[in-house]
Amino acid sequence: MTIKKFVVGCFDDEDILFPAVRKVRKAGYKIHDVYTPFPLHGLDKELGMRDTSLHTAGFIYALTGLTTALGFISWILTMDWVQNYGGKPHFSLAAWIPIMFELTVLFSGVGMTLTFCYLCQLAPFVKKHHFHAGATDDQFVMVIECTSGTNVQEAESFLSAAGAKEVNIQMAETGWWLGRYDMDKKLFDQKTDMLTA
Repeated sequence: MTIKKFVVGCFDDEDILFPAVRKVRKAGYKIHDVYTPFPLHGLDKELGMRDTSLHTAGFIYALTGLTTALGFISWILTMDWVQNYGGKPHFSLAAWIPIMFELTVLFSGVGMTLTFCYLCQLAPFVKKHHFHAGATDDQFVMVIECTSGTNVQEAESFLSAAGAKEVNIQMAETGWWLGRYDMDKKLFDQKTDMLTA
């Protein structure tokens, strides 16, 4: 586990959060993430994040589903199990369109869902550190990662001046882990004590 130090600021209003994100980025601080109780349009651009490629992945999954359906049906009905259905030709593309459509939608939907869960590290058994409980209720939480050149006290006062109602310092695991919070807390506390000692 990699444990790092973070400066966490809580904001009450998105109108205060957006200018604060701009100020923090201009000041050169590294924003680890911003947690919000609901999606904020335009926040990804303020954070300097690139556009998602999920729609490209969806197109590739859809094309894979279409190719799978067409290839499988044509192989079965023209080579493996050839049957005469009321005089129709063996390669009857018009009759296969519903099946090809359904498999295209199935591959695209399931593939995009699994890709999204993988990229966002979402699963019932995956645990991540929660920086503030209010992020799921009514608080907008900005997390600044402390690097070797970060002055923690300056970062705290900077967030307070930018409009944060509450600012604190946390030691946290940056990635995700498998397990339960209560069992892993003892190990995490031991490692934190060793780092701060």
